[in-house]
Amino acid sequence: MSEFSTALGRSVPMEINGRTTLPFQGVGVHRPSGFQAAKKISTCADFPADGDKRVVVEGDMVAKLKEALHRAGLKDGMTVSTHHHFRNGDLVANALFDAAKQLGVKDLRWFPSASFPCHAHLLPYLEDGTIHHIEGSMNGPLGAYCSEGKMQGLGVLRSHGGRWQSIQDGEVHIDIAVLAAPTADAFGNATGDRGPSACGLLGFGLADSQFADHVIVVTDNLVPFPCLPWQIQGQNVDQVVEVERVGLPEKIVSGTTRVTKSPDRLLIAEHIAKFVRDTGIMKPGFSFQAGAGGITLAFAMFLKKFMKEAGVTASFVRGGSNQYLVEMLEEGLTPVILDGQTFDLEGVRSMRENAGHQNTSPFTSYNFHGKGNFASMVDVVVLGATEVDVDFNANVVTHSDGRLLHGIGGWQNCLFSKCTILAVPSVRDRIPVILDEVTTMVGPGELIDVIATEQGLCIHPKRTDLLEAANKSSVPILDIHDLKARVDRLCGGAPQKPRLGEKFIAAIQWVDGTTIDAVRQVL
Repeated sequence: MSEFSTALGRSVPMEINGRTTLPFQGVGVHRPSGFQAAKKISTCADFPADGDKRVVVEGDMVAKLKEALHRAGLKDGMTVSTHHHFRNGDLVANALFDAAKQLGVKDLRWFPSASFPCHAHLLPYLEDGTIHHIEGSMNGPLGAYCSEGKMQGLGVLRSHGGRWQSIQDGEVHIDIAVLAAPTADAFGNATGDRGPSACGLLGFGLADSQFADHVIVVTDNLVPFPCLPWQIQGQNVDQVVEVERVGLPEKIVSGTTRVTKSPDRLLIAEHIAKFVRDTGIMKPGFSFQAGAGGITLAFAMFLKKFMKEAGVTASFVRGGSNQYLVEMLEEGLTPVILDGQTFDLEGVRSMRENAGHQNTSPFTSYNFHGKGNFASMVDVVVLGATEVDVDFNANVVTHSDGRLLHGIGGWQNCLFSKCTILAVPSVRDRIPVILDEVTTMVGPGELIDVIATEQGLCIHPKRTDLLEAANKSSVPILDIHDLKARVDRLCGGAPQKPRLGEKFIAAIQWVDGTTIDAVRQVL
């Protein structure tokens, strides 16, 4: 396969699933042109005057989805999308492709906002050609399958904001969107913050509902019109499918959304919270965001303690919401949670009950092809990474063995914060995490300000303001090259580079739609 070189010297394929690649040109260099995608015009004359769009057919969820997909005109080669707000408790995507298999349809492009281990059910459909390839963050078994070079097309991983950008810019045209909704009415208005399967917001399915040719809402809690508050508008919905259960809300909470119990990782979280306090980032009216990892959730717990001790309140907090952010809201430490994804059931409850808990979408918070977004307005963000290197570049999708096991999520979008901190243990599974060069380039080092480990914090040399402010902190400040040398000695040397083939198996998109890196087959 022919290759391009990006501005960071990474090789990427010249073509991705039939589309010419635009290689990464540098942060803020690419400027889009043209017009946003438009969906075809519909007419009310094609829909029931009483607003009832339900699919009335006997059978289980697969049988009902089979009928809905038949009515939608599902054909070989189409693009079908789903959202991931149920995380590892999603039931709809598996049933969707069970139905597609029964219809005998082939070569579908699945365009999820993310996939999870529960979707290992779909591996046989990748094998038999029902699904041609996945363009969406892959967590677990599907990513491992892709790493082995078995998928027919290239996997494409985008950030949450990048996914919205690709839809609105017309890079990805969705033929049929199938959106799980914990509560909906027969017209298609839907919300995620209530009902027996409540999962919080539905923001990752909003672009699908607005731009897809055909939209199917699947719900297990049908309520009389109007469903309020509506997060998905029935004006954009073609069919409503009522089923027994759309998801398992208790599985919204996964291994990446629990506070760490590791002493080393708790120390990292405490280091970061002290750094934010001691450098003056934590001041009246500041804002922050913490990612979904166990360390970053613990950071929020420590920061809450320091805020209360100092009598400091935030102007807003950016979520993924969880019980710790909800406690801050309900204890008056912030008036607002701007929530992009609900990470536990306390977050779901709060969104339903608290007026200051506002659901958002990637359109408002992360879309790089818009008239600004509020990612850059956040004072400090704390994220995780699988690897970092001495140039502060970071990787979140592959491990040092080259295997593709994680998605990007909102990680890339958050790098535009005023201060970006990556929380990483210096050693993971006895393998150094700080390398000369990351296996996969997902975030350029110029956007990463601090790398925090249990041994101390490394500050990017360009951030002289933070280096000066850190003199007041008790947290150890280290040179990243010295830290790498120390960790290598501890582990008996730097890790061996992964054994990779020539075949590209996935492309990593940057927030502006360019390709920042590509993943090769693991041998």
